[in-house]
Amino acid sequence: MSQFNASATRRPSTAVHVGSVAIGGGAPIVVQSMTNTDTADAVRTAIQVAELARAGSELVRITVNNEEAARAVPHIRDRLEKMGVTVPLIGDFHFIGNRLLTRHPACAEALSKYRINPGNVGRGELHDRNFAQMVEIACRYGKPVRIGVNWGSLDQDLLSQLMDENARLPEPRESEQVMHDALIASALNSARHAEELGLPHNRIVLSCKMSGVQDLIAVYRDLAERCDYPLHLGLTEAGMGSKGIVASTAALAVLLQQGIGDTIRISLTPEPGGERTREVIVAQEILQTMGLRSFAPMVVACPGCGRTTSDYFQRLAEDIQSYLRRQMPAWRRRYEGVENMTVAVMGCVVNGPGESKHANIGISLPGTGESPIAPVYIDGKKTVTLKGDSIAREFQQLVEQYVRDTYGMKTAAVQDF
Repeated sequence: MSQFNASATRRPSTAVHVGSVAIGGGAPIVVQSMTNTDTADAVRTAIQVAELARAGSELVRITVNNEEAARAVPHIRDRLEKMGVTVPLIGDFHFIGNRLLTRHPACAEALSKYRINPGNVGRGELHDRNFAQMVEIACRYGKPVRIGVNWGSLDQDLLSQLMDENARLPEPRESEQVMHDALIASALNSARHAEELGLPHNRIVLSCKMSGVQDLIAVYRDLAERCDYPLHLGLTEAGMGSKGIVASTAALAVLLQQGIGDTIRISLTPEPGGERTREVIVAQEILQTMGLRSFAPMVVACPGCGRTTSDYFQRLAEDIQSYLRRQMPAWRRRYEGVENMTVAVMGCVVNGPGESKHANIGISLPGTGESPIAPVYIDGKKTVTLKGDSIAREFQQLVEQYVRDTYGMKTAAVQDF
């Protein structure tokens, strides 16, 4: 995949290390996710963390919302290590985080990062005291912190103050703009306070999450111009299915194109019985289709039209895509660069041969009324023509052979060096 060049609008961010993962400072954009199990159930939570990590989540956040959850955290970490899963765990704290971290030092130590929402750590004097307690514990254990502001739980004292100040202006601004300012002020003021309490600059990540696409873009553009902290991107409460995917992509793509964002999470509402790992795959596909990172071979397939009345090519494209994702955990260890491979599965002669030639390996299946043969192209050259009932099986075998021949050689060359 070609090198991506964003028209960056912000200065380089400072790198923050979360376990073995670097956020910002020129590191690749990090994909993260969050469990939806009851954290107190250490077994189920560890299983879901492992599923998310194996799907490609490089950081996994878990809710730490009560005493039982806090007690479970070190057991979750132990279970993951026994499973061979080393993904860093982030503790998501709201309302009583200071109390839980104070009472459960094993929890504080087992987590790799804390998420603090300055909008719900208390009001008045309690706000400053509780926030300070959490930051001091982060300093004690050497943990980075994400100061995560959310417009659904914005600091009401700060918002009221800014609204009052705005009302006294000769020409008051729109309330929407004041809310944007309050989000950014909450994040930056909290970060400044955390540094005054001793938390190093290079242990702070910021986020200002909103559920409106244009709101999110506006806030992050402003935030990026005003700080060099790594920024966590995500459209909060994005929704379910295609709506959540489209909204998240629309917002994040604009920001990423401008060089804004160091780690992302796609906050999808799972379909009933759906896989939690879907949010990881969507995050990866956003980054990969934009040319920012590669995670798994990409399948190019046509949408179909009146020339493709059979659904054969659709089923083959789906089967190949599923097959490639299933193979990636093993392939990633054995075949360097295989994630950059493209596979074309086309449905007729109009664009089939051309797209197949552009892919590393591609097949052009016959459309309606075309000769029942399927030419296969490897690195731009026609190599074989498949026909009969075994086209799908034979094409998959050709893909396997291509991976071994092409990426196996690269891996061997690296090892020899």
